[in-house]
Amino acid sequence: MEHGLDGVADAGAFLARLTRLDPAAPVRLRASGDRTALWAVLPWGVLVTREVAGAGPADVTVSAAELLDALSRGDAALPPRRDSAWRWPLPPAGVRPVEAVSTAELSRLAAAAAGTLRAVTAGALGDRTVGQRAVRDALLDHVALVVTPADGRRLEVPQRLVQAVSRMGFLGPVDVEGPDTRVCVAGRWVGLSAPYGVAWLQPVQELAVKPI
Repeated sequence: MEHGLDGVADAGAFLARLTRLDPAAPVRLRASGDRTALWAVLPWGVLVTREVAGAGPADVTVSAAELLDALSRGDAALPPRRDSAWRWPLPPAGVRPVEAVSTAELSRLAAAAAGTLRAVTAGALGDRTVGQRAVRDALLDHVALVVTPADGRRLEVPQRLVQAVSRMGFLGPVDVEGPDTRVCVAGRWVGLSAPYGVAWLQPVQELAVKPI
């Protein structure tokens, strides 16, 4: 089977960023017409996707590193399927944009959080011992943006999503003011639709304890 991707440069950029963050990451390819969506999950639990040109497989999961290697070599063959490696749901259809945010503002928020993490892990808190992972998780869970759609429902955008669009290069060059990024919803999912890709986060489901 061939991968069918014409947008090799775009796919390669997505896969290169992904494999730097997680060398063992799987990537899911889902074609629709003459476009193919690449899906992946980042180490901090955010789903990311980018559409590229080309009619790829209808729905196949492969190793991101192996696909990147094939594209780099100009190999048209799809790497071995690893469908069992994909264990995450996808957002439902019916995506609704609710707010626009400048890419410059999102880049600033991402850089500030990254700077805080570097400062803390370098010992900027004096004699306090702070676990790097605990600090990282706290920063990722921090609400970076709050938007209020027309229905009045408070919508929180955590730093996890901001870091996803930043680390995956979805915001574009930092010194170029690109199109705004849209805060979107799809069912219970919250997303950031940036100029070069989309990041999605499914809020933790509330668990109800019921008497038997």
